[in-house]
Amino acid sequence: MMHSMLSHYSYPTPHGPITICVSEKGVRAVAFGEVQLAGTRRPTELSNRCATELLEYFAGKRTAFDIPLDPEGTEFQKSVWEALARVPFATSVTSGDLARELGKPKSYRTVGAAVRENPIAVLVPDHRVVRANGRPIAADARGRIREGLLHMERERAGA
Repeated sequence: MMHSMLSHYSYPTPHGPITICVSEKGVRAVAFGEVQLAGTRRPTELSNRCATELLEYFAGKRTAFDIPLDPEGTEFQKSVWEALARVPFATSVTSGDLARELGKPKSYRTVGAAVRENPIAVLVPDHRVVRANGRPIAADARGRIREGLLHMERERAGA
């Protein structure tokens, strides 16, 4: 699907660059690193606002976001991401918890797959999803980032 109004731009943060992709409706993607995302490379008012909110989050001045989101995915994925966006700051859930919340308790593997496909890091807090043993759902670099974000939130919340 082609979208002519997409743009992306990379912003420096204390934890390295973050690239933000926006549409005319909202944030389409947030990725760690300076990466090529869909659309033209240029900042917009919305991507600047998103970067500001992310910097406030990293500085401990924000626990929730006020940015409109426009993720691209299936209806099921979007329902998982919406449920994920409701997980409170500094808390964690499992894919099974999210599956039960969605009324589909046996679909925890599919929910886990949707979590891993989340295109909007931090704003849709996939870092708050853990395995039943409390460990991150991935052991790769993204899993380490997720673990670090959840640890940072818990330290700030005194949890």
